[in-house]
Amino acid sequence: MSLIERTALAMLRRLDPETAHGLALRALQSGLAPLPQPVQSQRLHCRLAGLDLPNPVGLAAGFDKNAQALSGLVRAGFGFVEVGGVTPRPQTGNPRPRLFRLAEDRAVINRFGFNNEGAGPIAQRLAARPKGMVLGLNLGANKDSADRADDFAQVLRSCGAFLDFATVNVSSPNTEALRDLQGAAALAALLRGVMQARAELPKAIPIFLKIAPDLDDGEIREIAQVAQSAGVDAIIATNTTLARDGLKSAHAPEKGGLSGAPLFAHSTRVLARLSHATQGTMPLIGVGGIGSAEQAYAKICAGASAVQLYSALVYEGLSLVGRINRGLLDLLDRDGHATLADAIGTDREKWL
Repeated sequence: MSLIERTALAMLRRLDPETAHGLALRALQSGLAPLPQPVQSQRLHCRLAGLDLPNPVGLAAGFDKNAQALSGLVRAGFGFVEVGGVTPRPQTGNPRPRLFRLAEDRAVINRFGFNNEGAGPIAQRLAARPKGMVLGLNLGANKDSADRADDFAQVLRSCGAFLDFATVNVSSPNTEALRDLQGAAALAALLRGVMQARAELPKAIPIFLKIAPDLDDGEIREIAQVAQSAGVDAIIATNTTLARDGLKSAHAPEKGGLSGAPLFAHSTRVLARLSHATQGTMPLIGVGGIGSAEQAYAKICAGASAVQLYSALVYEGLSLVGRINRGLLDLLDRDGHATLADAIGTDREKWL
């Protein structure tokens, strides 16, 4: 981490978390954010659900909800970027404060509630996306929608022509009853609508499904079966958790989804069990608690084809992306793997 980045992070941590987040986005948008040189190596190239990625380290949804900072993010060294979540109509989300740093735990709690500008303005930004990035969108539902399942299809119809992939997010804990859509019958119906919307697009893009970490083994198997039957192209494991085990911060009792370091082991176990349930046939993206190359590699060895970051960037800055990619090269050398694909699932049994 450079001195400039370290100083900038220290200054941002003196501010209210949501204000700091907004300033970070504006710095990226204006080109003022310090950006490291991307790590380039053919050994880091990977293929995810038909997408060719320059490296396996992606940006998770939630960081750039309204697709405002695409020009900065394309230069930040991510292998792929997911923006959103986006709902059909604009939505203010939950009252502030709704974002909390848990510095002692290297964690974050948020209860944003899908605040975003709506599919119309965001589609316009996506249409003007910069070249040279693999870009996806997290699909969401309006809180007051009469048909939440149809909301996902509506957003895809509005924005899908400008995307490389789209993610069905039924796992946010901050919209009441949204996680009920993870049940087999409701999920199957929702995915049928999304797949129909995809068929109406100028090109067929991969559809991902993002699941919660707070699932038992039976629910994981059920979701895997529904996803495979529906033709989902990959599963993102996992979203934030409602659990609060072992936290030290005074903000631990705050309502919302917990992300960051405390989620790592739990989300990796869900990932491995999902890999086991699908027998390695479904591409998986590992998310939750990644703050180092070793943790990213653990997700890959547990069954992930790629990974995503978000909360760790609050504490480590964007230079973390390059540090993880360089570390992955060292770990591949250590274990005698020529490429990342050789490492996928090699240590899955450890997490079952």
